[in-house]
Amino acid sequence: MGNFICLHCKGEFDKSAIITDESGHEFCCNGCMSVYNFLNSHNLGEFYDKLGNQKHFKAPNLAKIDSEAFYKNYVRNSDGFSEIYLIIDGIHCSACVWLNEKVLISSDGIIEVSLNSATHKAHIKWDDSIIKLDEILRKINSIGYTPIPYNPQEADTRATNKRREFYSKVLVGLFCTMNIMWVAVALYGGYFSGMSDDIKDILHFAEFILASPVLFYTGSEFYKGAYLAIKNRQANMDLSICAGASIAYFYSVYAMLSRSGEVYFDSVAMIITFVFIGKFLEVISKKKSIDTIDSLGTLLVNQIYVKSKDKFELKDVNDIKPGEIIKVRSGERVMIDGVVLNGVGSFDLSSITGESLPVTISSGKSIISGAVCVDGSVEYRASEIFKSSILSKIIDLLNKASFKKPKIELLANQISAKFSLTILLLGILTFAIWLFNSGEISKGVIVAVSVIIIACPCALSLATPVATLIALGSAMRGGIIFKEARIIENLAKCGCVVFDKTGTLSKSKLKVVKATKFKEYNQDLLYSLAISSIHPVSVAIRDFSLGEQLNLSDITNHNGLGMSAKYGDLNIYGGSAKFMNYMGFGEFEASGLSYYFAVDKEVVAKFELEDELREESKAIINELKNDGYKVVMLTGDNELTASKIANTLGISEFYASQNPIEKSQIIQRLNSKTPVVMVGDGINDAVALSMASVGICMGSGAQISIEKSDVVLLDDNLNSLLRALKLSKLTFKTIKENLIFTLIYNALTIPLAMMGYIIPLFAAISMSLSSIIVVLNSTKIRLKG
Repeated sequence: MGNFICLHCKGEFDKSAIITDESGHEFCCNGCMSVYNFLNSHNLGEFYDKLGNQKHFKAPNLAKIDSEAFYKNYVRNSDGFSEIYLIIDGIHCSACVWLNEKVLISSDGIIEVSLNSATHKAHIKWDDSIIKLDEILRKINSIGYTPIPYNPQEADTRATNKRREFYSKVLVGLFCTMNIMWVAVALYGGYFSGMSDDIKDILHFAEFILASPVLFYTGSEFYKGAYLAIKNRQANMDLSICAGASIAYFYSVYAMLSRSGEVYFDSVAMIITFVFIGKFLEVISKKKSIDTIDSLGTLLVNQIYVKSKDKFELKDVNDIKPGEIIKVRSGERVMIDGVVLNGVGSFDLSSITGESLPVTISSGKSIISGAVCVDGSVEYRASEIFKSSILSKIIDLLNKASFKKPKIELLANQISAKFSLTILLLGILTFAIWLFNSGEISKGVIVAVSVIIIACPCALSLATPVATLIALGSAMRGGIIFKEARIIENLAKCGCVVFDKTGTLSKSKLKVVKATKFKEYNQDLLYSLAISSIHPVSVAIRDFSLGEQLNLSDITNHNGLGMSAKYGDLNIYGGSAKFMNYMGFGEFEASGLSYYFAVDKEVVAKFELEDELREESKAIINELKNDGYKVVMLTGDNELTASKIANTLGISEFYASQNPIEKSQIIQRLNSKTPVVMVGDGINDAVALSMASVGICMGSGAQISIEKSDVVLLDDNLNSLLRALKLSKLTFKTIKENLIFTLIYNALTIPLAMMGYIIPLFAAISMSLSSIIVVLNSTKIRLKG
């Protein structure tokens, strides 16, 4: 490579490939020159400032666009406008996202552009009478990106077809391998006891018929991988597998046709089938990935009520500016942060802060996006635009969350690549030495094949996937879902477990812990009033009082305070201490969470409530600490509630009043010291789950949390968490044992094969035995896990 740097992609290139524009700028290709000139002529040179010193991709030449086919297959009509879904190939950083959005949104006729920076999927809506699709696609193409149309429903179909293809290849491999082993048993028996040449030829041909589809159909995935390895000049496991299996196969074909030497079709089938099971494992263990924005679709609304003169009108959230007056009614979600001007409402903040109890928000208090109005209504002044709101920031964090490969996986890949390359070189070297010494090509081939077969990476390849497959099956039976096989390795290395409180350590419901009766009263009245509301406090009172439902009248919900009703001539009231004070029943202290019940003008009972902890929480915390884990609690609840729960469970380190962004920051800080497991269940935990080394979600958790987690506990029980941790450690230990055994095995057998002491027949048997030992060692996971 020379020292010439392309002005667009920042890549180095040879002097012979230099292309210069009229201004003397140097580029590596016409594509980069065209993009650079386009950006500068359209005042988009800011892109290079945003790109900084990062290397960009080499721009493609303009592609031919078949807009007619696009219209027919991918363009849909919506509200009188045209829309299309695209995957924009070439995006690799935020500067790319900015550039595409800038170019598209500034074009006349384009109504809406939504570009997901995580998946590179774009949704574009435009007025077809002003701008045509081919012009939109050419704009994307002209700045160096390739627009690829896709149908969201068809994407699921392609994933399903890929799984089916892998499934059929596994079936073919297993069927042929099982049958070829029966034939091999007869051949091995005949090798020692004697067998006529005619019978041996028939059996050899039968093995050839069975091994061919395994190598060329089931093994086609390895050939693809080997082709890419050769193309990129890098040795990998696929290349080694293909080399060993192919040499053994074609040598066996030669031996079968020439009736000289032994055939090793059974080894070929075993190599391909067992290793392919490892690849199949990765396909079936990965869950369908859902776009972050789609996952948060239930949270987002496009329009909200904004004051215009003397009335409230619907307005797009993206058009709202700070200072505008917004109205939120019962059942609606707050989309923009602000300060309440008038009105009172009870708000569920659990999806954002994790606060387990509804919070009363009145005039002068701040209100945050994501909160849901349980009852009442408020008018508030927007203090931010939508993109600066807490909810929008959470979405942005989820999009940018990164997942790093575990070190064990990187190390295994490095060992595999070096091992594969080394074995191939040793095979070639062995062939050359024996050919030089003996002068016989057949002898050199036999010894070289023995080296490649006995050192075949089958056992090395099986070391991880077989153990993982058994662990995944064991976990599945226990109601534990690992989304990817690599998560088991990640989990085994974690030393800190961080719990969300609400819905994780607690049951996400309230219970009455103390009831004080000031005067006798009809409990049916209390039950009937409580059953008239779906407020969490009323639900807890209803479950505690248990009576018969009476026909109440004049049932009134006092926003954020309580309820009142009539039963005959009796007036009944139920609610907070503030409600009792407001109704003139006296002064009551608002300590903790309390519910007061009054009949006519007299308070007759008081109920104290708190979160109901899971029965297993304390025992699980104790066992985790005994196993050496650091235990931390994160919660959106206030300091008093959090402290009480932490003391009850014996958790010394906890963080209270944390919003989702603060939770993610704490996870990042803890993760920098030791790998962290984050256990949560709510939407407010989604960012923290993404930031942790391993995110674990309770089965009853919100959809977005399940999507962003790595492990899901289907039975919604913390005992499954303990089992997942122990299973991961056992699996990781087993994988290391398998790898150590495989490396020692190769270190002992390869020199013997190179010296000619092991013929291909025994090399194949030895290789098979090493694989069997790895599999048997892995089965202890099922027994102990």
